[in-house]
Amino acid sequence: MSGYELLARDLAACGRDGFTGELRVFGTPGGTFHLRDGLVVSVASPGAPGPEALLLRSGRVGGERWGELVRECGGSPWPAAALIAHGYAGAAQLRVVCVMALRDAAFAVAVGRVDGCEPVPGAEPPAAPVAVGETPTRLLQDTARKLAAIAALPYPVRPDRERPVPALLSCVGARMTALQNELLAHADGRRTARDLAFRTGRGVYTVTVEIARMLAEGFLECAGAPVPIPVRLPADGHGVRPREPAPPPGPRPTPPPGPEPPLSAPAALPRRQPGASGIGEALDPPKGGSSWKEFFRLRNSTTK
Repeated sequence: MSGYELLARDLAACGRDGFTGELRVFGTPGGTFHLRDGLVVSVASPGAPGPEALLLRSGRVGGERWGELVRECGGSPWPAAALIAHGYAGAAQLRVVCVMALRDAAFAVAVGRVDGCEPVPGAEPPAAPVAVGETPTRLLQDTARKLAAIAALPYPVRPDRERPVPALLSCVGARMTALQNELLAHADGRRTARDLAFRTGRGVYTVTVEIARMLAEGFLECAGAPVPIPVRLPADGHGVRPREPAPPPGPRPTPPPGPEPPLSAPAALPRRQPGASGIGEALDPPKGGSSWKEFFRLRNSTTK
């Protein structure tokens, strides 16, 4: 049974039983499904940005102001009432953000590795639940559709696998969307689609699909791993080839008959002239009576 089938079986069972609590999914990245009366009201996963991250990255509210709103709401990690009261977002906008985060986290859990699930009844309610939950069947159908859509792309990528870099071709004058320009600016060969989603404050599914499209259009590329050079070692010798023995000396040539010539004294080697190599000319001081003091005196008079 695959990880998605395991998740679908346990999540559907929670829906049939009207389960209220948490369905904890173990794996990479893993996550937690919060259910109320069999409906999924929130999904949290370290593999997808939460609603607070989506809202902060949107630029509607800054980090310092967010901390003030959290303190104003008594330490609640999702200060919805304060956000609405101060006009940073409307109630409908906050509901949309929560639904987007829920579905994106479900996709991030399903596209990863699922090792097992554990229902925990009566757990604490989530910080940012949706008012009207989604049925597990509908949520699983939406997740399966996204998985199939990514698999059908010309360049299917996984949120935690490829680490794209800008392509070598020039993108000057190319008509790119705002999201494509942002992804191109942050793609440095170290960030995956999941990392870029957190960086840009977008959904993991949205960023994964956009990266696949940019790979197809030539805006991004994924550098492959270097191919190892095959080395064939001999069976013995640990890769060191033994030196071949020198051939035996052949027979010495027989001198021609007749009297041997008298031995002559060896010619004397020619005497080497100093400075023949040119090194002496570069190291020895110039001849002609000029001293180092005269050299510095001439130099100082020239620079004045």
